[in-house]
Amino acid sequence: MANKGLSRKQKAFVTEYLVDLNATQAAVRAGYSAKTAFTIGSENLRKPLIQSAIQEAMAKREERTEITQDLVLKEWLELYRLDVNDLVEYRRNNCRFCWGIDHEYQWTPNEYKQACLKAETEKQNPPSSAGGIDFNLNRTANPECPECGGEGKGRIIVKDTRNLPPAARKIYNGVQLSKDGLKVLLLDRDKALDNVARHLGMFKDKLEITGKVELLEGMSIAELEERFNRLPKV
Repeated sequence: MANKGLSRKQKAFVTEYLVDLNATQAAVRAGYSAKTAFTIGSENLRKPLIQSAIQEAMAKREERTEITQDLVLKEWLELYRLDVNDLVEYRRNNCRFCWGIDHEYQWTPNEYKQACLKAETEKQNPPSSAGGIDFNLNRTANPECPECGGEGKGRIIVKDTRNLPPAARKIYNGVQLSKDGLKVLLLDRDKALDNVARHLGMFKDKLEITGKVELLEGMSIAELEERFNRLPKV
């Protein structure tokens, strides 16, 4: 048994470490002082008996759950690679004056019909349709538009979550309504990459950040993905 020779706290550390692979938090939960938890956690990971106990515990967990490290790594990396545009887009399309005749205001046919009915009810003259009544919301902005200066009008598009592709469903975590409007909740992709780094880079308790994210003593994201791609297919 790999746990043989470990103290009570060390055994607890091994158990807690498997929860989130965070040595500092594992040390705190195992009963070590919070002030020395970072140091103790790092030291524990370097001890051969504890390393052996962790590996044995991981192997037993894989056997019980049939969830291998390769499978988990695959899911984490796929989560990091997901394109948020599959869920939410910010588009800049034409404004009402972009493509109107002589850059006059453009209506859609139904809008103009409703505006005319309202004017008739209120005994007013119908609104001008000099710009045309064929406005297309999805058309690109006119760079020569005097109204928007070619910038168009921005709008947020939230996709119908019933029809999301399988990959996008992995990152979607619901919606939240607030006084500021609708907020789409997404899973933390950076955390997913952190998890991949911890497993492939063999348990660094902290990532070093120097201008750009440096993983595993200088390993780039491309190198990390290349390493992942060499894993056995699951």
